[in-house]
Amino acid sequence: MAQIGQILVDVPTMQTNDPYSYAIPSELEHQVQVGMRVIVPFGRGHRVVSGVVVGLTDVTSFDGELKPIQAVLDLAPVLNDELRALADWLADTTYAFRITCIQTMLPNQLKTQTERRVQPTQTLTPNEMATYFPDGAPREFTDKLDDATVAGLLKLQRAGKVEMIYQVKDRSAVKTTTGIKPALTAAKLQEIQGEVAKRAPKQADLLAYLQTMAPDTLIAQSTVVKAAHVSPAVITTAADKGWLTKSPLEVYRDPFQQPVKPTLPLQLNAEQQTAVTAISAAVDGHQTENFLVEGVTGSGKTEVYLQSIAVALQQGRTALMLVPEIALTPQMVNRVKARFGQRVAVLHSGLSKGEQYDEWRRIDRGEATVVVGARSAVFAPVKNLGIIIMDEEHETSYKQDENPRYHARDVALWRGRYNDCPVVLGSATPSLETRARAAKGLYTRLVLAKRVNDHPLPAVHIVDMREELKQHSEGDFSEPLLKAIQTRLDRKEQMVLMLNRRGYSSFVMCRDCGFVLKCPNCDISLTLHMDTHTMKCHYCGHEEAIPHVCPNCHSRKIRYYGTGTQKVEEALQKEFPTARILRMDVDSTRKKGAHERILKQFGQHQADILLGTQMIAKGLDFPNVTLVGVLNADTALGLPDFRASERTFQLLTQVSGRAGRASKPGEVYIQTFNPDHYAIQLAQQQDYERFFVTEMHMRHQGSYPPYYFAVQLTASHEDEATAAKAMYQIVAALKQGLSDKAIILGPTPKAIARVKRKYYYQVVIKYKQEAKLKPVLEQIRQAAQIPARHGLTVTIDSEPMNFM
Repeated sequence: MAQIGQILVDVPTMQTNDPYSYAIPSELEHQVQVGMRVIVPFGRGHRVVSGVVVGLTDVTSFDGELKPIQAVLDLAPVLNDELRALADWLADTTYAFRITCIQTMLPNQLKTQTERRVQPTQTLTPNEMATYFPDGAPREFTDKLDDATVAGLLKLQRAGKVEMIYQVKDRSAVKTTTGIKPALTAAKLQEIQGEVAKRAPKQADLLAYLQTMAPDTLIAQSTVVKAAHVSPAVITTAADKGWLTKSPLEVYRDPFQQPVKPTLPLQLNAEQQTAVTAISAAVDGHQTENFLVEGVTGSGKTEVYLQSIAVALQQGRTALMLVPEIALTPQMVNRVKARFGQRVAVLHSGLSKGEQYDEWRRIDRGEATVVVGARSAVFAPVKNLGIIIMDEEHETSYKQDENPRYHARDVALWRGRYNDCPVVLGSATPSLETRARAAKGLYTRLVLAKRVNDHPLPAVHIVDMREELKQHSEGDFSEPLLKAIQTRLDRKEQMVLMLNRRGYSSFVMCRDCGFVLKCPNCDISLTLHMDTHTMKCHYCGHEEAIPHVCPNCHSRKIRYYGTGTQKVEEALQKEFPTARILRMDVDSTRKKGAHERILKQFGQHQADILLGTQMIAKGLDFPNVTLVGVLNADTALGLPDFRASERTFQLLTQVSGRAGRASKPGEVYIQTFNPDHYAIQLAQQQDYERFFVTEMHMRHQGSYPPYYFAVQLTASHEDEATAAKAMYQIVAALKQGLSDKAIILGPTPKAIARVKRKYYYQVVIKYKQEAKLKPVLEQIRQAAQIPARHGLTVTIDSEPMNFM
């Protein structure tokens, strides 16, 4: 019986969520393996798509003739058993399509592109041929063609005069360099060396080097040039004479910007030792145990991670370490690389696609045994995991906000269970969900209550900006903060200032008629950016010129309101002309390596002040930083979000922890218009435990997570009435299918009702136990597939990070 492949095609719809049967050509029988990517014909016509082999069998329920697989894209599977099982679990828990989950796991270079080409047939007239195919060859069918050409081609297709050909392009390009290997035996090379020694000494040097090379071993030409002290021209001459052969040699793109000095394990204090001993026992015993390492900022959590990883490596197992975002990755990666050297691979979106692909292959081949990366690194194809570490586990960036809407913490816990290894969640300010699980005994809580050098936590001062505004004209800096900055500049110490808003000004408003310049695509005001002299939308990227006259009443009294990092940088420079300032926000870190460059400059004391958004709040460790200033602690407090207090407390505590990490004492100034708010008061005291109790009480009263589970459903469409109507139908289905214990909030427009020309309506379900919830949501997902063709999108987000 011929072999049959079960192929999951790369067409994300409900109809294609189960595999299709394809015949495996006889020459490929028993060569195709589960987990490989293939190209298959799909649907009517000449359409071809990529797919993944998820099963092999010799029986099928299909009674017609099976289409054969057209091509195999891989020599070895790109998905192992663990990742295939993980994809199925992820699809089930995030209400996403299986192929979408698989594509999420693979690097961009392993995602195929489909090229569409229009091919003429013999029935075309010479005139039609000249109009549409002037060079006589098939033409690419892209969105760049003008409407008249597209209309003409569609007309010809209906008449059967042209046909569409689909070609799948595989983007997995391997980087190569020129490799050299001897073409003759060592004895023959020695003989030739004797003949050329006097008239061509450089050729003789090369021949001598070739004799030292192992036969059939390729060495990079650049290495040979250096080692033999010859030029590339000499190597070309030798190749022409048949002494050596040149072949392509595969090389990895190195994502590390510069080498790091190796480090040795540090002496642990009692708290750190207790943590490492407990984690090591779980690694040794192959136990699925989850740990919460709750340590104040500067308590040495990273050293606990590194020594725990070393235990896993000693057993011949591997390690996976997650950090929340690219800004943190350079410092953390360098510390891990300094400890474990070439065994470390790094994965994050700041790498080029080629670098990502090469690092992914190093991991897949087992050449890298320690993986450090941001959210998507949780899918790294690392085998035989001995430990998984998630630093700053409370960070919201661990949650993906598009399909599949997974939280990296949940994936890490799943992989921990699959590999029988511990998962370590670390934070100075754990998420309420994690801390509540530790309180219930589901996680083992390990506390690091003291800083490693026994230095006290920095003194935190709250500045009431209401009082400041009474005494001084409006500005971004209070008198106490300005004095503290001047003191640090006099002492040649460094400081970190945080303002959680990029750009120059929050909005532009006319003082005569109150008009605010809004984005034409989104329900949000445009932000002024002085570096580009434009108004920008931070949601869809729309840009336009800065208005000098009100578009509404034509008044010239148009003014900038609010503050962004660019404006603060300008004001700081005016106040302290000699201060060297570095700005770190999304705008200043767009270019590759920008994060690392800015942090390196600051670390080498090439700047006095690091000014930035929340990306500077965590993970940074600079011994000369003795002052931290938070310019506006209320940014998140005013949001209609049940996690607003938690986020504010976490951010203030984390950024405060950047001060006084070495021998010099630290100081923190928090500027706020809400000085009595419990999140700000408890952040001043750095009292996480009291905040946990207070906030849990608030959540209990409001029936919010972690006391309740939550699901958010969103409908979006360019027509507001269509989105609203769909959401009312969804609410009707929910009320019919769920028990009366489920709390259904909505439907309501989202906090920002229109984004990228689409209107958004939502409903939130809060529940404790709902047996019928999953089938009801699956039913809603099925129903949403039909109108999806008409522009309506329905999304399901299990355990959303906010309801906005």
